Amino acid sequence: MNVHDIIGGDGIEWRTSGALVPYPEALAWMEARALEIAKGNARECIWLLEHPPLYTSGTSADAAELLDDRFPVFAAGRGGRYTYHGPGQRIAYLMIDLNKRGRDVRRFVHAVEGWVIATLGDLGITAWRAPGRIGIWTSNGGQEAKIGAIGIRVRKWVSLHGFSVNIAPDLSHFGGIVPCGLAEFPVTSIAALANLAGMAAFDAALLVGLADFLAEIAANNLLEGRLKKS
Repeated sequence: MNVHDIIGGDGIEWRTSGALVPYPEALAWMEARALEIAKGNARECIWLLEHPPLYTSGTSADAAELLDDRFPVFAAGRGGRYTYHGPGQRIAYLMIDLNKRGRDVRRFVHAVEGWVIATLGDLGITAWRAPGRIGIWTSNGGQEAKIGAIGIRVRKWVSLHGFSVNIAPDLSHFGGIVPCGLAEFPVTSIAALANLAGMAAFDAALLVGLADFLAEIAANNLLEGRLKKS
């Protein structure tokens, strides 16, 4: 596996894979690492990678939303419904210890969304949350479209899975599913928006925003500590 590791803010391992990583291999590695983090034997880790074309099904997936199983389908073990992963899409797996950063899953997910939105903003793309619709949204020719997906699982208060952002994938590959169960909304990408930012630019902007993301979670942990003492 072609992997580049650096230690990011707050002692988190920042891991980037250059080659496509098979989904079962990534899932096994992530789950093993999360277990070691929970035991206190490993650093937290943020892993950036791409997968070969595939579909994943979350715990709320409806079989009727798998329209064409042209690619392998994997049970992901995360929340949500069907999602596509493939080349040109940045996957970020987040193995973060919420025991030390605050046991508030909702706030953690909100912070992840904010991190992605801010990263896209740094690249000149206005993105937002949509009430009642999980994920990251933007405007594509005046029509609201999904540019990123969020799927988080927490085990022993360590997070698994994370988010995906469409940099320049083949958008026709999404046609085999109803993405996240939202048939009425299209999917878009940075490239489809005629933005020239590629994978490297996205990764760089994401790393710049890491400190703010960690500060958001740390603020939650600090508030919890004050409440316990009061």
